[in-house]
Amino acid sequence: MDIIWLGHGSFRIETEGKVLLIDPWLTGNPMLPEDQHEAAVAGATHLILTHAHFDHVADILPLARRLRVPVVGQYDLMGYWAEHEHIETIGFNKGGTVDLGGIGLSMVPACHSSTFGTDEGPKTAGSEVGYMLNAEGKTVYISGDTGIMADMDWMGDYYKPQVGILSAGGHFTMDMAGAAYAAKRYFSFNTVIPCHYRTFPLLEQSADALKAALPDVDVVEPQVMQAITV
Repeated sequence: MDIIWLGHGSFRIETEGKVLLIDPWLTGNPMLPEDQHEAAVAGATHLILTHAHFDHVADILPLARRLRVPVVGQYDLMGYWAEHEHIETIGFNKGGTVDLGGIGLSMVPACHSSTFGTDEGPKTAGSEVGYMLNAEGKTVYISGDTGIMADMDWMGDYYKPQVGILSAGGHFTMDMAGAAYAAKRYFSFNTVIPCHYRTFPLLEQSADALKAALPDVDVVEPQVMQAITV
């Protein structure tokens, strides 16, 4: 399984002959050069969405139409898009699991928000979620944007993920210290990949604190468009 960071909270995961794009933010993403956009999405089979904030959802609908692949996400928003945007969706909800051609994707809670802006103010778009991805005999926890939450206790115990892709930039999500606390208290990761950091000055710029707090875990600082094999 290759996990490829596209900057911020966006990832490309290649596994089981599929290419999953997690929250693929291209337009305006300061971490992903424009000349890398096509390579980032090439061969995509599924678009997976954690929530509706612009830095996660901005390119979802254009990519769904151009690539002709389904968007996978929380039931309420997927149902609305299928009806009103006329795209293919796979909608499910927290506690559920879908089969993406040999890849098990389970939806789990996150603690954040999920809104988009309108002329009348922010509107709710489904709810924020995370995922447990099971493929090649491994389970990967994709936290999405989240703070520390007690639900991580049962999630770690029930799914037992070996790999954690954790939002850790602070301000909007857990910071590095918070991500380290969650990893130690609730999970038994072999590998941790921080994300949602370095994008803007107000976010954390280094994972040194995460590495120092998890000496027995392989904490991999991702580099844009470079594969991490797990």
